[in-house]
Amino acid sequence: MRLQTVRLAAMLALVLMMLLATSAQPSTPVPRIGWLSAGSPPSGPDPNREAFQQGLCDLGYVAGQHFTITYRYAEGHLDRLPDLAAELVRLPVAVIVTGSSTPATRAAKHATSTIPIIMAGIGADPVEAGLVASLARPEGNVTGVTASSSELWGKRLELLRDAVPRLARLALLWNPTNPGNALCLSEVKSAAVAMGVQLHPLEVREADAFERAFAALAQEPPDALLTCADTLTYAHRSLIADFAVRSRLPTMTPLREAVQAGSLMFFGTSSSGQWRRAAYYVEKTLKGTKPADLPVERPMQFELIINLKTAKALRITMPPSLLLLADEVIQ
Repeated sequence: MRLQTVRLAAMLALVLMMLLATSAQPSTPVPRIGWLSAGSPPSGPDPNREAFQQGLCDLGYVAGQHFTITYRYAEGHLDRLPDLAAELVRLPVAVIVTGSSTPATRAAKHATSTIPIIMAGIGADPVEAGLVASLARPEGNVTGVTASSSELWGKRLELLRDAVPRLARLALLWNPTNPGNALCLSEVKSAAVAMGVQLHPLEVREADAFERAFAALAQEPPDALLTCADTLTYAHRSLIADFAVRSRLPTMTPLREAVQAGSLMFFGTSSSGQWRRAAYYVEKTLKGTKPADLPVERPMQFELIINLKTAKALRITMPPSLLLLADEVIQ
């Protein structure tokens, strides 16, 4: 009996020593993902956040256990992006994700040459914007997915003319301070010339410029309106949509949120698909793959959304063939 007691005490002591040794070992830190956006924090559920986190979950990652995300938003003030990017680098983070914004990606690239940077659906050509050396061989520490495709603007104009057969004069809202908008203007010009449509670009460099642009549109009304993707057109998407409806102006937008705010049509890349794919890139870099070894992907999935409520307000009868093509019709 005494011998059994000694053995039991020895076993308990051994277990205690093992537990103490285990607790003394340093725990592996949970990787922190930095999220850098030129826009504002969402007031409600964010489909992009949800798609990104779902993409990580599909890869077997559990929030809090395998990753955490630290968010930084410039709230439309692009001059804040460098400081926010530097702040993420100082934390530090294991990887920086930049969404739909060339300025955010550029700020992150200037802040670090070692931390991987994953783009998620930027509208500019990343090569022309100087973010990567080439799509196939990015070099440096930037890679990801791009929403840029030279065929998209031509397709947008085709769809717009299907809805507005009389289309002869087209207005374009664009921000010349955004490198991605320069590409937008160039490609819209080429598509308009090919279709025999007269293009009238209107610059919007700051929030106050919208009223001036609207006044110009009221003086010489076009047949339709097109907007480039930019933090300004995104932030003022409801303002643009409201003006367009009041002015009976059919509007095509490259921003999904803008058609939900009241613009007539959206055609572009699948935002949720882009963010789920960004999760794949993050997973690869967290496992040690260098961004330079991950080619930049071009868009593969596209969506057409039609706001039928807006069409009725504009007194436009959408062709049945166009409605059949739509991935979503907002009633």
